Amino acid sequence: MTDVVLPCRNEAPALPDLLARMPAGYRPIVVDNGSTDDSAAVARACGAEVISVAEPGYGAAVHAGVLAADPDDGVVCVMDADGSFDPAQLPRLVGPVAVGEAELGTGRRRPTAPGVWPLHARAANAFLAHRLRRTTGLDVHDIGPIRAVRRDDLLALGLRDRRFGYPLELLIAADRAGWRVVEVEVDYHPRAAGTRSKVTGTLLGTARAVRDMGAVLAR
Repeated sequence: MTDVVLPCRNEAPALPDLLARMPAGYRPIVVDNGSTDDSAAVARACGAEVISVAEPGYGAAVHAGVLAADPDDGVVCVMDADGSFDPAQLPRLVGPVAVGEAELGTGRRRPTAPGVWPLHARAANAFLAHRLRRTTGLDVHDIGPIRAVRRDDLLALGLRDRRFGYPLELLIAADRAGWRVVEVEVDYHPRAAGTRSKVTGTLLGTARAVRDMGAVLAR
């Protein structure tokens, strides 16, 4: 069984279809991070484990979900709960980690339709990825919100960021630890109707993510 951590804040419209498409052998853990809609109830009705995290922030939600994952399962995945990723593609990331070819599998987003990835968000991501490549040995092109890693390895890194800087801190820490990182292309779909991105959906959200990630780069 592979646990899939799904950070969630007001994603109720996306959850039924997303959870229904979870591959066999993959167990969803929905981490409710301050939703004001019925995300938690919808997730439970769909059979997912649900935990609530009062501390706001993407990193806080991911960390809580990883702690809640079964330590005996080994590999844990993290994926956004907005319907923009296809759970059926998770084995692409898990495979290299499960067979010992890499310590971290991370996704490189490929938009499936125009406008899926707004220009301001795409440009910010490209800028941060470029800086990451210049300052590390990682050949990574996306600070993406979908990944697979062994639970114990991830916790051993001692990541501290609890906001949007978490994905970038993970990559930097992975490089410093000498991890092999495999970047795998994944489809990037339009978000489910009725949901809104906390990062790519607005200039303010993107600016906050860049601020948090910039702080991580400056450490």
